Amino acid sequence: MISTLAVENYRSLRRLIVPLTRLNVITGANGTGKSSLYRSLRLLAASARGGAVAALAQEGGLPSVLWAGPEKISRAVREGTHPVQGTVRSGPVSLQLGFAGDEFGYAVDFGHPSPAPGAGSAPSMFNLDPEIKRESIWSGPVLRPASVLSDRAGAAVKLRGAGGGWSRAHGTLRPYDSMLGELADPQHAPDVLAVREFIRSWRFYDHVRTDADAPARADRIGTRTPVLSGDGSDLAAALQTIREIGDAEALDAAVDAAFPGSRVHIADLGGRFQLALRQHGLLRVLTATELSDGTLRYLLWAAALLTPRPPSLLVLNEPETSLHPDLIPPLADLILTATKDTQIIVVTHARPLADALQKGAIRHRLDVNSIELVKEFGQTTVAGREGPLDEPLWYWPKR
Repeated sequence: MISTLAVENYRSLRRLIVPLTRLNVITGANGTGKSSLYRSLRLLAASARGGAVAALAQEGGLPSVLWAGPEKISRAVREGTHPVQGTVRSGPVSLQLGFAGDEFGYAVDFGHPSPAPGAGSAPSMFNLDPEIKRESIWSGPVLRPASVLSDRAGAAVKLRGAGGGWSRAHGTLRPYDSMLGELADPQHAPDVLAVREFIRSWRFYDHVRTDADAPARADRIGTRTPVLSGDGSDLAAALQTIREIGDAEALDAAVDAAFPGSRVHIADLGGRFQLALRQHGLLRVLTATELSDGTLRYLLWAAALLTPRPPSLLVLNEPETSLHPDLIPPLADLILTATKDTQIIVVTHARPLADALQKGAIRHRLDVNSIELVKEFGQTTVAGREGPLDEPLWYWPKR
């Protein structure tokens, strides 16, 4: 489980270090940085799949995602006696992401490409691609010299052996490749493999479509689906998988709590699965094409949260979208049930959902880690935090 998440110089997250528990609820007004926090987690996940540079490119490249304010906000600026002014950057460009838990910690540092080594070097059209300057994996919740297990500086990587000594990894890494994807060797780098697989198990759901042409409404070839896809296209198969090898009683209870007397019905149309809902008082089932956006979205969340293959971390971005207020308590119960096997982060605009999670957590004997984000001078901070002493202990690897 992740106990600390750290981000530096990503959009409005100039320096954000937050504690995490089993259930975390991120709230805040529009524009306070909730989406940036969600995206930073997705960027971390992309590092384990070798796609962090491509993910940054999709956001406009490193210049577009870097913190746009000054390196330091002076007291005069905070007190309003001096305007914010542009300054020449004194340090190297650095976008840093990291997390830590009781077992492992990981951090990655992105920067601008190094200048070409010589005048005769061939020019490149990829000079805006960010490079990975540093990566570190350590044991325990805090980075310390004695706890480092694998360390990458530029293209070179050193690995700590079982006896405590260091060895250098064979070959060199290309500046756009993460050691998580290139050096995950169970024999020589077991910690790299463990961290990579841990991150790769993370799961994200963000604004799954429920419009008239949404993939979730179409009949699809059905195969066993323990994990709902990101676009919800295999919803019928995922629900049927829960019924056959998962917690069918929990699925029925979740549907009945939201739509009393109703039950999910999956029809096999010659190998193509059709999703329908059998409702009390109706003579026929309602197919997916007839369901309201809110009803379909709730069934998508049921499939995601009752998965027979729980992830280590599940991140939900605004799950309350298009749901009727009456569906908020059943959704909160689904989320709380999923915390038995999964660490969950919920990013939400909806105070009723946050309140329902707080109320339901009492029944589940669970503490909710509520993090309210606010923005001051363009910088995202945690409401009520006075200074660094109020945040978890964290150190970045030095370049």
